Amino acid sequence: MLNKRENLLSLFKRQGYGHVPIHFELSPALVERYREETGSDMDYRDYYGFSYRDIGYPILVGQEREEFKRYYDSDLFPDAEIDLWGVGHLYISSSAVHFNRMLHPLENIEDKEEIITYPFPEFKGTSLESLEAEVNKIHERGLASVANMQCTIWEIAWYLRGMEELMVDMMTDDPKAEYLLDRVTDIRCLQAEAYTRAGADILFLGDDIGMQETILMSEDLYRSWIKPRLRKVIATAKAINPDILVIYHSCGYIYPFIPHLIEVGIDILNPIQPESMDFGEIYDMYGDRISFYGTIGTQTTMPYGSPEDVRREVFKSLSIAGDKGGLLVAPTHVLEPDVPWENVVAYVNACRDFLS
Repeated sequence: MLNKRENLLSLFKRQGYGHVPIHFELSPALVERYREETGSDMDYRDYYGFSYRDIGYPILVGQEREEFKRYYDSDLFPDAEIDLWGVGHLYISSSAVHFNRMLHPLENIEDKEEIITYPFPEFKGTSLESLEAEVNKIHERGLASVANMQCTIWEIAWYLRGMEELMVDMMTDDPKAEYLLDRVTDIRCLQAEAYTRAGADILFLGDDIGMQETILMSEDLYRSWIKPRLRKVIATAKAINPDILVIYHSCGYIYPFIPHLIEVGIDILNPIQPESMDFGEIYDMYGDRISFYGTIGTQTTMPYGSPEDVRREVFKSLSIAGDKGGLLVAPTHVLEPDVPWENVVAYVNACRDFLS
């Protein structure tokens, strides 16, 4: 009998599976609801038997908060949460995940020198043995280990610079864009190498390159600026371990980008947002070359459907993928406070019942 790790990896490799894995992410409000409904103090990932865990061992170190003060309006800085990269966040709600104002520290710079001197996070350079130990702890539990590096290149760069400013830099071949994207890529390559050498099963990359009904940038812009840098990160990992699996996340409509993503080496596409793309159509086109993760809408089915709707959508997606697997069926994003708890339970039960 396959353990959770073996089952998930077999599913992603389209080699069959013995049980349907469960995965979702709860907003803080739903974590509280989970505790109320179950009476459990366990991590909900353990309670529901998730198949993988992110490698929690930090390999990047951010600079001291005061290092970023000069990049911000003095009135906004005291209330902002400053993340690892120095990006500021003003949170509107503590119960949800996505409702916040983002502050871009490089938004008002005028030349490349200001990016060169920016306090980027530093690679920790921790011993490989320490990182391997963290990975081994996950494997000893029978779980797959995932190196989560989402917001890999494009998103981190525009979080720093501002989306409009970075788009203009790219479209005008401004040296600021080249330096910023290269700097982020180099950091990501160091991470990818360390995680892969430590034995990670999966590298989870991603940058949102789609909007609800169209792509976020032209294919030409993507091919020139983002694709070769993503290829470099993936190649760094696969040169060390050709069997490492690469998940790529992008919300929205990304039909035109899928062939490019396959070309640079992604193995699994996430989340196949059903409000923007049709899973059956994408599976028919690419299901023999890549696997998938997601398909259950967090704009529609999870918040506004009935438990029967949730169950039907889970069964529909799993039936499309078939016996060989190739799909980790899951909500397409964080479950925010508007999702009824009954629908979370319906998703879990549908996964458990599909093969019974």
